[in-house]
Amino acid sequence: MDLLPIAEWSVLALFIILVVPVVFLASRRRWLSRQGGLFDCSLRLTDKTPGAGWALGVARYSGDNLEWFRVFSPSLRPRMIFPRSVTRAGEQREPDAIESVVLSDNQRIVGLESANGEVWELSMSIASLTGLLSWLESAPPGARYR
Repeated sequence: MDLLPIAEWSVLALFIILVVPVVFLASRRRWLSRQGGLFDCSLRLTDKTPGAGWALGVARYSGDNLEWFRVFSPSLRPRMIFPRSVTRAGEQREPDAIESVVLSDNQRIVGLESANGEVWELSMSIASLTGLLSWLESAPPGARYR
């Protein structure tokens, strides 16, 4: 039995397992960035443990919605959608010592409050935060901003 074909198939399988996901994630990010203004934005999915529960992601403005996507996800649909008409910016703060290990440098945390009282924490750069606050306040004429 010749070992060369087995080795070739093993190398090919290893190549597919390692390279295809990386190429897919890069293509997905490029596709998302073509759909609108995309920026790095982490979302806190759970607050049961202090400083934990953060998920890396990107967000984009799509019409009157802010859509949030996980970075390492194959999904082309947003994980969270924040409609501008029922979303309000809450308190801002600096990351605490534990959070600064998980989050990127020079980021601020802002709470987004929905109409039903839920508060979601997002972490983003100061420039992205300024853009988000401007977007929330600049609703089109006739639209209500809470």
